[in-house]
Amino acid sequence: MTSGALAVVAAVVFAWGAFSARLERADLTAPMAFVGVGVLLAQGMHAEAGPAGVTVLTEVTLAWVLFCDASRVGLRELRGDAGAYGRLLGLALPLTVVAGTGAAWLLLDAPLPWYALLIGAALAPTDAALGAVVITHPAVPARIRRLLNVESGLNDGIVTPVVMLALAGAAAAPGHEGGFVLPAVLQLLGGALIGAAVGAGGGWLLRAAGRRGWTDDSFAGPAVLALALIAYAASVAGHGNGFVAAFAGGMAFGQVAGRGGPREVFYVEETGGLASLLVWLLFGAFAVPVLYGRVDVALLLYAVLSLTVVRMVPVALSLIGSRLGGRTVLFVGWFGPRGLASVVFALLAVEELGDRAGPAVAAIVLTVLLSVVAHGVSAGPWAARYGAHSGSLKAGGLHEPVAATRLRRSPGGHDAAPPVTSGRAP
Repeated sequence: MTSGALAVVAAVVFAWGAFSARLERADLTAPMAFVGVGVLLAQGMHAEAGPAGVTVLTEVTLAWVLFCDASRVGLRELRGDAGAYGRLLGLALPLTVVAGTGAAWLLLDAPLPWYALLIGAALAPTDAALGAVVITHPAVPARIRRLLNVESGLNDGIVTPVVMLALAGAAAAPGHEGGFVLPAVLQLLGGALIGAAVGAGGGWLLRAAGRRGWTDDSFAGPAVLALALIAYAASVAGHGNGFVAAFAGGMAFGQVAGRGGPREVFYVEETGGLASLLVWLLFGAFAVPVLYGRVDVALLLYAVLSLTVVRMVPVALSLIGSRLGGRTVLFVGWFGPRGLASVVFALLAVEELGDRAGPAVAAIVLTVLLSVVAHGVSAGPWAARYGAHSGSLKAGGLHEPVAATRLRRSPGGHDAAPPVTSGRAP
């Protein structure tokens, strides 16, 4: 990147920080803005391929996001609505993977079933940053905001093992298709164990040092930022899965760190948010050009189906009997945008499969690009309209004090929130 391009990027980040609230009121989201800037920069730079640093930045960003999201999940506080979370994560998410895989196999002429599974799994996790207005809109019932927020925070970590398994299957040498299963499973288990050990150990140490007054508050945040990278890097060095490690590390840290944890994780949230802005810019600069000459009717049809039927039907089926009402089920089903996790999975596919990943990457990129626009534009208007009609949902227990889920938003608009509390305001 030239110094001129760097100056443009810095200026765009500053301008977004200065005018973000005003721009968001005009239904312009951070991903929309930075993808657009990235596309313009690509035209000016005439870039043909992204630098290796793109993959590093996106992997580190996802590790921070996974750690942050997992650490903010208050397990005790979520028990009251465990049924709804279980439906979305335990039923709707697997059904989405299956439906996406089947559609990819039928429409995209995948050379092996593993490529179809890669596409279906990579596009299953949601990213509420693309529709962040929904997560922060005071008119949307607190329970629904929390439902979307928690689902988005957890599903990328849950689906990561499936993506890694699909990559291992697609990369297996001909005639040795069965040899990848055990190593892949061991990588996932190793990542979970290493991440949990690092997160729990770091949380305990930080808590103990804080009690003795050994920790300077101004450096506690950077320490947790480094802890997330330790979990990721240690797992990779130990031949485990780094993303699973980051997620497991965040979960362990959040349970062990105590009351100071959320304050320290906020630094990770802010840093991850800034990195997310750069990832979206690089997505526009280096991923969107992959679509040139590749978009056809089948690819476009798959992208549309992935954002609608493939997501919304499993959500509707999983929420049968939940007493949420048809309007709410439709609302939750639609606001399942695809974002950062899918982008990282696409880059991992390129890294693992090389040119063979082209069709799969094109499907992922086009779906994410459509999601950036469709969910970004619809978030504000639909949230206001849904909120105006949400009075009829009181009988289902959907209304809670808005302060109960007051959310903090990072520079990237990521869907991070303090631990979920009871109905009382903090």
